[in-house]
Amino acid sequence: MSYKSPVPYEAARIRAAAVYCSDGRVGEHFDDFLQNGLKLPRYDRVALPGGPGCLAGHTEARLEEEGVIDELKFLVDAHGLTKVVLIQHEACAFYAHRLKVGADRMATLQRADLVRAAFQIRRVSSEVEIQAYFARNIAGSIEFEGVGID
Repeated sequence: MSYKSPVPYEAARIRAAAVYCSDGRVGEHFDDFLQNGLKLPRYDRVALPGGPGCLAGHTEARLEEEGVIDELKFLVDAHGLTKVVLIQHEACAFYAHRLKVGADRMATLQRADLVRAAFQIRRVSSEVEIQAYFARNIAGSIEFEGVGID
């Protein structure tokens, strides 16, 4: 099979990355928010189950944490990152199945994990601007709300 994308290639980097969950149900929403809501076209993607939750020091995600930190160091150095956006989403299977967190505690832990993830990223580079968001399904639409991480 061969396929030629109609999207033109642009070599310029925008020096921003996003760390978010790989859940395919919200992937298009994340792209829409980052590209249109935050005006970050062609951002670098770090997508894995739990997204920023893997940077929060959970024993169950120790290997993932090491990998994501290594990847972010690479992107800071090779792509000149100046901004990292962290996104959590409600009803995340990583929290429910890997961390065994109940629905009643999940959102609270996810918000706290955004703060912990930001701390880890600041250890990679103190120069990178970090923004955090929580995505919720409200009446069939995904809405993003900012989360304070300082």
